[in-house]
This record gives sequence, C-alpha cells and structure tokens, in this order.
Amino acid sequence: MTKSTTDRPLIIALDYPNAAAAWTLLHQLDPRRCRVKIGKELFTREGPALVKQVIAAGFDVFLDLKFHDIPNTVAAAVAAAADLGVWMVNVHASGGPRMLIAARERLATVAQPPLLIAVTVLTSFDQAELAAVGCAGETAARVLHLARLTAAAGLDGVVCSPQEAALIRADSGARLVLVTPGVRPLTAATDDQQRVMTPAAARAAGADYLVIGRPITAAPDPLAALAAIESELN
Repeated sequence: MTKSTTDRPLIIALDYPNAAAAWTLLHQLDPRRCRVKIGKELFTREGPALVKQVIAAGFDVFLDLKFHDIPNTVAAAVAAAADLGVWMVNVHASGGPRMLIAARERLATVAQPPLLIAVTVLTSFDQAELAAVGCAGETAARVLHLARLTAAAGLDGVVCSPQEAALIRADSGARLVLVTPGVRPLTAATDDQQRVMTPAAARAAGADYLVIGRPITAAPDPLAALAAIESELN
C-alpha cells in the first residue's frame, strides 16, 4: 500500500442522492487533481456498479461506509470493497481490536489492497454529544485513544477532525495516514460539522488528505471553489 500523500490531497465527497447528480460534477473534475468519496446515501441508492464506473473513469475512490460489526462480517465487507478496486475503505475504530485486526488480516490476502483506515470520533460530535452516548472525558483524549488502538491493530490510518490532527501526528509520527473531514474554507458555512479547520490549517496540522464536500459540491461554481482551495494549499 502507498500513502501517496504529497499529491492530490483533496478528496471530494460525492454527497449526492443519485448517480446522475454525481456525474454532473464528476464530468467536470480531473482525476489528476483530486480523489472522490462515495458514502452511504449514494452507495445505497446506486450500489457497487457506480463505484466501478467511477473507478473506470480514472478516479481513486474512497468508499466511506464506516463498517462496524462483528469481526468476521467486517472482514468480509472490506474484502468485498477491495474486489471493487477502491483506493481506500474505512471502519469504525470503536469496533474494537478484534474487528480491526480481522479487517487488516483479510486485506493482507488481497493482491492490491486498499488503504484501510478507522474512524475515531465523528466530526459532527462535540463534548456534549459524546457525553450523551456515555463517553466521558475530553473529545481529544478519546480520539487519541482510538488512534492508538488503530495503530496497534496495524491499520494504515485514521479519520479524525483537523483539530486533532496535530495531536495524533505528534503521537504517531508518520505511522498513520490522517484523513480529515470537517475542512471548511473561511467563506464556507460549517453546516453540521462541529470541529472544523481551514484547508491550509488542516494540512499544516499534519493532515494527509482533506475530505471536502458541500463547500465544493454546493458551490454555484464547483470548479472555481476547487481551484480556490488548491490555490490556498499551494
């Protein structure tokens, strides 16, 4: 597996209700400039066929389904994702060591495995939300704990908010690939994200890949919005 973090750090979230809407943007994008993410809504409606079509169009696909189940089920699911040819797939770190290790071991049997990363704490969560589900303590401490759990299980990286990227990078060094949603240009609304940061600040904090959705996909001119973010990063 290769991290490939020095080029194409932007992952565009295809948060659309159907394939037609997604292709309207995809036809405008250059796979040499960015990667794309397919999440639950689009995958549930359009299925594996769309994933294969987007890959055939030249895009690296991050399949963002956040698997969280018993170890054998998750291992089979990430193997199925590998069969589709995706570049990256994720699971929930809170699924525990046995689940994480089972997923990693199953992908070790694949000829060209995708990057396997684990979600720490969703960027829509804040301290109050964590407390409501019974997770006491500081958000950053829980994120770091789950990142360490992920590293110990041998996965490639984690999904974290950009606000925790520096903390994890200082703790893990270059060991983990850091994928950060919750990235918002200064002019963009935060929407339902709680722990956000600008693209340049996220990269400076140690993020390898920046997942950006609505600031590009909901912009009047998506390509102009993408170009502005690339200019900020450069």
